[in-house]
Amino acid sequence: MSIYLDRDHLKGFVEQKDIEKISKHIEKAHQDLESKAGAGAEYTGWCDLPSRVEDSFIAELEQLGRDVRNDSDCIVSIGIGGSYLGIRAVEEFLRGTELPIFYAGLNMSADYHHNLLKKLEGRKPTVVVISKSGTTTEPAIAFRIIKNFLKDKFSEAELKSRVICVTDQSKGALRKVADQNGYRSYVIPDDVGGRFSVLTPVGLVPLALAGADIRGLIEGARAGEKIYSQFNLDENISYLYAATRYLLYKKGKVIEVTASFYDNLFYVLEWWKQLYGESEAKDGKGIFPSSLILSTDLHSMGQLMQDGVRNVFETFVDIKQPDHTLEIPMEDEDLDGFNIVAGKDLDYVNTQAHIATASAHFDGKVPNMTISLCKGDAYHLGQLFYFYERAVAISGYLLGVNPFNQPGVEAYKKKMFALLGKA
Repeated sequence: MSIYLDRDHLKGFVEQKDIEKISKHIEKAHQDLESKAGAGAEYTGWCDLPSRVEDSFIAELEQLGRDVRNDSDCIVSIGIGGSYLGIRAVEEFLRGTELPIFYAGLNMSADYHHNLLKKLEGRKPTVVVISKSGTTTEPAIAFRIIKNFLKDKFSEAELKSRVICVTDQSKGALRKVADQNGYRSYVIPDDVGGRFSVLTPVGLVPLALAGADIRGLIEGARAGEKIYSQFNLDENISYLYAATRYLLYKKGKVIEVTASFYDNLFYVLEWWKQLYGESEAKDGKGIFPSSLILSTDLHSMGQLMQDGVRNVFETFVDIKQPDHTLEIPMEDEDLDGFNIVAGKDLDYVNTQAHIATASAHFDGKVPNMTISLCKGDAYHLGQLFYFYERAVAISGYLLGVNPFNQPGVEAYKKKMFALLGKA
């Protein structure tokens, strides 16, 4: 097993006996998920998705990526929410890809998209537009802008080869656009909701074009599926995480802060926030998901975490083996007093900061746990994606909500369409 869950700093808040008391409820949630008897079962295709992704499809995307990189110098990914955050999470976690990825349609800022077009001048991009319906405001308008920009740069035939659509198999505005213009297209499965879609063509296509390790990502998710789809509370740490969150919530801990001392987890935690906020927050219920990147946020939010309102718990995400080492140098004049760590790896200090923070926050009555990845590679990120997806499904069922719909999001869209005069 290459992901671990440390629960030492939960003592006095959640004990093993507390989890055992709700084991029947966890088992019921597990059975409802597996048998597709629970709410939103029509959107649980992600459960066995990793094992259903064929190696031949991965190889196809890898070859497409090589072809695209021979004739392009960047990727433009157009999408929002689940059609954006997972892609960026992988790119940032891996600290870049062979080709840079530029993002459009994640907001409606004229300045952002003006600057994006400036960056694309003189470049040869391939564009991936991602939308199930093709009518989501932000990506639909961004696609118009990007497409209009490309028309002035490329012939109609070349433009056709530089646009890829990821959308519904047979219906929707983007499907019509793809078919009418002859754009290459890939299908978003009907049974996988947007925030669970990073391991579908939504994430795999742009990441493969940019040269990310999509094979490692899927292999890690397959390992996660094998481990976390089993009802075994002694070994399934995804279910233990879900159960712990639920028990803390019942004790008034209504905010979860997921924190990491590794900057490349910033967008992974942004992806996590959407997954958990959109899945759990229904019917006046749900844990508010927040995130911190440390040590930076210790100097801005550390006081709140240490001495603020005690309605919060904390989950650290740790990487045990970074890719690089960096030795701290010795200085002749030890004016700052840090020759005590000279000769040690910089990550040694980072680790001590994590240990100290977790201990201090626990002393300050903030229960916390740590999810540890053995390495910061695509394999472990794929496993982490599945870990979180499985846990949020169980969390939602324990709370008594449908973890797979998002009625609140649809509410704002209707009001925005009305203001824009769109049917």
